Amino acid sequence: MEFQYHTLSFGADYDGEVIATLIEAPRPTHDTGRAVLYVHGYIDYFFQEHMAEAFAAHGYRFYAVELRKYGRSLREGHHPNFARSMYEYYPELTESIRRIRSAGATDIVLLGHSTGGLLSALYADDGPERSALRCVVLNSPFLEFNTTWFKRNVSIPLAGFLSIVFPFAHKGNKLSPLYAQSVHRDHHGEWDFDTTLKPIEGIPLYFAWLRAVRKGQQRIKRGLHIEVPVLVMSSDRSYFGSDWSDELFCTDSVLNVADIARYAPKLGRSVTCRQIAGGMHDLFLSRKAVREEAFRVMFAWLDEIFGTQA
Repeated sequence: MEFQYHTLSFGADYDGEVIATLIEAPRPTHDTGRAVLYVHGYIDYFFQEHMAEAFAAHGYRFYAVELRKYGRSLREGHHPNFARSMYEYYPELTESIRRIRSAGATDIVLLGHSTGGLLSALYADDGPERSALRCVVLNSPFLEFNTTWFKRNVSIPLAGFLSIVFPFAHKGNKLSPLYAQSVHRDHHGEWDFDTTLKPIEGIPLYFAWLRAVRKGQQRIKRGLHIEVPVLVMSSDRSYFGSDWSDELFCTDSVLNVADIARYAPKLGRSVTCRQIAGGMHDLFLSRKAVREEAFRVMFAWLDEIFGTQA
C-alpha cells in the first residue's frame, strides 16, 4: 500500500514544537464512505499494513494517527512518548477526525490499542469531536496497571506526586522485552517494524506518564458515559512469567485480561466484550488463525452496528 503522511502541527509545548502524523491509506475499491481512525499504543507507531488492508477489503477508508512524541512524530529534543495528561493528545484526535470528515466520510470508527485504547475511550466520552463517532473498538485497552496491589496503590501514586515537582523524573525501562521479542521477526515473531521507532529494549519510564495514565484509568473506574456502542476485545488469558515461553504467542503478556473484563462495562451504556482465544496483546499481531478470528469478530460486530443504524 502507498500511504500518505500528513503532518499536523500544534505549536510548542514544554518540549518545543510538537506535531502528530496522520497516515492515510488508499481509498478502498468498494468505498462505503465509512472510515476508521486507528490510535496506537505505548512505545508504538503504525506499521500494521495488513490491518489497513483488512479494513479496505470491507470498504472502510483507513487512517492512523501517530501521536505527538511517538513514531514519526518524535522530534529531536522531545522526551519520547511523554505526556503529563491524556488530554494533551486530544488535539491530534480532534484534527484527525475533522480532516476525515472534511474528506467526506459519513461514519467514523475510533479504534484504539492498549494505551491508545485508554485514550480512545476517554476521547469518546468527552472529546470535542466525539459526536462524529459512530462507534468505538478497543483492542486490549490499558484500563489498569498489570502489577502488584502495592505498586498500583502506593508506588505509582508516589511517583506521580514526585513528577509534579520534577516533571521529567524517570527511571530505566521496567517493561519486559518479551512481548516485543514475541512480535519482531528478528527475535521470535513474524512482524517487521522499525526498532528505532518501537525499541525492543523500551524507553525511560517517566513518572509524569504514569500519573497521566493513572488519572485516565481513575476516570474509567468512576464510570464514563460513552453514548455510542463500544466493542472491547482482549485475549482470553494473560502470561505473567518473566522468562521466555511459547505461551507468549497465545496470551496477553502485557496486561491482565481480568482487569479489562472488570472495567470495560464502566465505559458506557452499550459495551460488548469479546475474548479471543489464543490472542496476543495486540490481537491483530497474533498468529494467523487467531488474528483472522479477531478480524472476523470485529467486522461482524461492525456489520451489526451499521446494519442497525443504517
